[in-house]
Amino acid sequence: MFRRDGRIAFDLFARNAEVLLARSQHVRRLITQRHPLIIVDEAQDTDAHAWRCIELLAETAQIVCLADLEQQIFDYLPGIGPERVDAIRQALVPLEIDLGRQNHRSVGTEIALFGQDILAGRARGTPYVGVSCFGYDPRRRPQKAALRMALGMLQRAIKAATGRYGRNVAILTHSGASAARISAALNSEPKPVRHKLAFDEAEAMLTARFAAFLLEPKAEATRREDLALALELLATSKAAAGLAAATQWRGWAARVRQGREPRAQFVQAVAGVIDSVRSAAFTGDPARDWSSIKRLLRDSGDPELLTAAKNLDYLVAFNRGRRISAGLGAIWTRDGRYTRARDALDLALAQDQILGGVDDPPGLQVMTIHKSKGKQFDGVIVIREGRHDGQRQVSSFVWWDDTPPYRRSRKILRVAVTRSRVHTLILEHFFPRCPIFAGHNL
Repeated sequence: MFRRDGRIAFDLFARNAEVLLARSQHVRRLITQRHPLIIVDEAQDTDAHAWRCIELLAETAQIVCLADLEQQIFDYLPGIGPERVDAIRQALVPLEIDLGRQNHRSVGTEIALFGQDILAGRARGTPYVGVSCFGYDPRRRPQKAALRMALGMLQRAIKAATGRYGRNVAILTHSGASAARISAALNSEPKPVRHKLAFDEAEAMLTARFAAFLLEPKAEATRREDLALALELLATSKAAAGLAAATQWRGWAARVRQGREPRAQFVQAVAGVIDSVRSAAFTGDPARDWSSIKRLLRDSGDPELLTAAKNLDYLVAFNRGRRISAGLGAIWTRDGRYTRARDALDLALAQDQILGGVDDPPGLQVMTIHKSKGKQFDGVIVIREGRHDGQRQVSSFVWWDDTPPYRRSRKILRVAVTRSRVHTLILEHFFPRCPIFAGHNL
């Protein structure tokens, strides 16, 4: 697809760019003539391919690298590690300037100092200006109530410090599943709390293309092609999650096209859904018809299709529904059916990414700590929960496989608490105990 259509997966971009730059001095010259100064932000998190691109351009451009090993939280990814800063020093022989003591984000607070103390394992025993903690017992107060109380406390703290409420605030948590639960909690009351949930959306969006395909007109004459295409669309969404089942599903799609429909339970479940939508009477109300598709997937009883239905719930929970509905509604108004619904979905999602893709937009955002890297907000709520490590409940601030003194966990938590300009609030379960917070007085 890269060579034929000029399309490329994100994870393949850097390595292809490296090949192009290495092979063409002319391309390197054109880039550096256009961009004689290149600033590499988060340089400590560049992998081998991305860094090689910078090395090649450094021959004819001035390179400024902004790097902090204490904020290297993506070192679980291949090719990213502390050796990157050593490579920068060796390749560029740079003038080094230490900006570690400068703080332009949270001036007038002790948020940065709090982050440094977490990293160093220091517990000074007295409160920090701009940092507070709200603990609750989930057996007595549900999380959704605690969240609303914490939001009120955060906004009051921001107003007390600045004279105005926060324009943009964030709720940060340790995992995508936790972020989804928090989003559901904020949406659960009669008066939902408006927010935007940032998440790794590839699987959900690709599952939505499968749902849009189900909305498109179906005929008995095209049943074989429809079934094969449905299996391919589901395989694509499964591949986005990195699961090996995608290869088997594509193989089944090929057999269907050859007229040899597999008797596998999953294939028959998908075929049953195709047969159901062919006779379905859609209403022209995109929200109702989208719900009908989810109901058909759930009614199939197949575990994989139940997962697909859940992914469609995520897409709505993540506030993508309005533009999708508008696009599908326009098609129905024009044609009286959902012709080319997948094109309408693609356009709606593209518009959402363009119009909603501005960093740090106003309002409330919910995201993982890793998603918050490089962002800043007027106020931040950092969620501490209990999670099960296979043996017992442990603090969610202690990262998987981390051991005392929890160096990696401390780096990740430091990133979370220092995203705030004015106030950081820790919202935590009373249990289990957190070893990283031992001795801190908030």
